[in-house]
Amino acid sequence: MNTFETLQSFYKGKRVLITGHTGFKGSWLSQMLLMMGAEVSGYSLQPPTEPALFTLLGLEKRMQSEIGDVRDYVHLQAYVNQVKPDVVFHLAAQPIVRTSYEFPRETYETNVMGTVNLLEAIRIYNHSSAQPVRSILNVTTDKVYENPELENHAFREEEKLDGFDPYSNSKSCSELVTHSYQKSFFSASSEKEFVPSISTARAGNVIGGGDFAKDRIIPDCVRDTMDGRMIHVRNPYSTRPYQHVLEPLYVYLTIAMQQTLEKNTQGCYNVGPDECDAITTGELADRFVANWGEGACWHTEAEANAPHEANYLKLDTTKVKQVFGWKPRWHVDEAVRETVLWYHAFAEKEDMLAFTEKQILEFLR
Repeated sequence: MNTFETLQSFYKGKRVLITGHTGFKGSWLSQMLLMMGAEVSGYSLQPPTEPALFTLLGLEKRMQSEIGDVRDYVHLQAYVNQVKPDVVFHLAAQPIVRTSYEFPRETYETNVMGTVNLLEAIRIYNHSSAQPVRSILNVTTDKVYENPELENHAFREEEKLDGFDPYSNSKSCSELVTHSYQKSFFSASSEKEFVPSISTARAGNVIGGGDFAKDRIIPDCVRDTMDGRMIHVRNPYSTRPYQHVLEPLYVYLTIAMQQTLEKNTQGCYNVGPDECDAITTGELADRFVANWGEGACWHTEAEANAPHEANYLKLDTTKVKQVFGWKPRWHVDEAVRETVLWYHAFAEKEDMLAFTEKQILEFLR
């Protein structure tokens, strides 16, 4: 079987809950699972941007979509009880570093207490359900590590967690919450209810079609270019492990599947590209301009009082490769090319559901 068929054989007919399903990653993941025949439900705020990939794909009509806040425990618990998920992907978050400096309290409430609320809802649900949750994946970030910005250092899973800014730090806390629930409630020696497998995935920077967020490099490139402006790159010298959004989503699906079948695979995993694909923001902008063609160019200028963001960040992905036999499929040049193709199709008013399905199948097959 090819990769799509392998995943389909597991997810077909499974009840899958995604928190944050209206976001960029959540929309791609929802579409992938629908194509695999899963019964997909989502719990999230309204789509965070206009336009939004969630709306462009018509997902509100093709899955069970509940608009709610993960900070609202009563609502979230009731929804978990209603949809009775087999598998849960936790993506709901305040995901922007710069926004976390503006709204730190809200960032911590969402990223930390949102995780607590979901895991507690699952704990209570599993205590009495005949159809318990079997697999949970909490998606965090590569920014959870204490980062001294040592050149050529790639973070490994066992290194200290201590993100600098409120977003990164709150995701570090979300990791610790997950580890505590796993040891206290979701282990063989904890309680009498069915024990789900639970892992965390620390993903690097993702690019791909359908991202319209503020303060992310590719959406900024697309907006500036389509509006006839020169692209403004805030920090062209910062190094990041860029990957196409389908790379980590494939790994998330694999982790959640495998830990259901083999409980000893649960844990924490770095999910990032090979070292050759950890490039500077300026190099990424160069690749965008080359693929977009006429009308695209970029410049940079120093920002006064800009908030701190790490200049150097790489991940060691040895563990996920060894445990799951994974390796990246699209390197950064292919990732940028496929991303630009998606936005060109969007600009030309193509059928974006058909185009997105085509990219998913090309990636998985």
